[in-house]
Amino acid sequence: MSVAIMTDSNSGITQAEARDLGIMVVPMPFYIDEAVYYEDITMSQAEFYEYLAKKVDVKTSQPTPDSLMNTWREALKDNDEVVYIPMSSGLSSSCGSAKMLAEEDEFEGRVLVVDNQRISVTQRQSTMDAIALADKGYSGTEIRDILMRCKFESSIYIMMDTLYYLKKGGRITPAAAAIGTLLKIRPVLQIQGEKLDAYTKVKTVKQGKVAMMKAIWKDIKERFGDDDGSNCNLAIAYTASPDEVSAFEAEVREAFPMNTKLQIDPLSLSVSCHIGPGALALAVSKKVDELN
Repeated sequence: MSVAIMTDSNSGITQAEARDLGIMVVPMPFYIDEAVYYEDITMSQAEFYEYLAKKVDVKTSQPTPDSLMNTWREALKDNDEVVYIPMSSGLSSSCGSAKMLAEEDEFEGRVLVVDNQRISVTQRQSTMDAIALADKGYSGTEIRDILMRCKFESSIYIMMDTLYYLKKGGRITPAAAAIGTLLKIRPVLQIQGEKLDAYTKVKTVKQGKVAMMKAIWKDIKERFGDDDGSNCNLAIAYTASPDEVSAFEAEVREAFPMNTKLQIDPLSLSVSCHIGPGALALAVSKKVDELN
């Protein structure tokens, strides 16, 4: 059977990359001063981060039902099934909406929505795994089931530069943000499964990097049972400057010499709204057994 792979722009996969990969990427809409924009269509990621740094009012949204269903219809013209990998249902209602739409008679059994709790670089990795599985001849249903089986086999750790955006999003109180800013505290957050949670607090960038790399090694060895990390995928995500990213890349490569492939992408816009500029993130996901 012919299987189309589809994700949304929270994966970090650009429209140009999607064309090269032979997949479809649904652009996520967002609002700036009540005007609607579409990621990588009417506004680039670089432009988005410029607005974010200016502390303008940015609100994320989800694709309209009509736009999503029309995209599925287009894909089904030349394919028997569609595997759609949206951002985590724990971070957006867009996944739940897609699952309901996929139950419509014209899509039932043909559009398989994967709610595997991924975002940004881990969502990208799920998409790349789906492409590889489709190339191996797996059906859409089989691909969905494999990705769902692996849904909790990933982590992202994010070191933030500011508490302003957490306060703005209501995730911490203004008083906590003021105290944290005064004490120069940098939170390190974790995405493991459904939610964005606090992991630890540090005072320096160096401490934050060390905390993230230690957390990744702990996941590799204790959660994934991989002594040397060779059975895991690593990735860096960021809203920091190119120089900061390059320095972090060098440190990660030194700490994880067995991982020759290191994906590096800007942090997903839906997460960036809550994180702000200047952030660095390190992610890990276990390799899919069927692809080893």
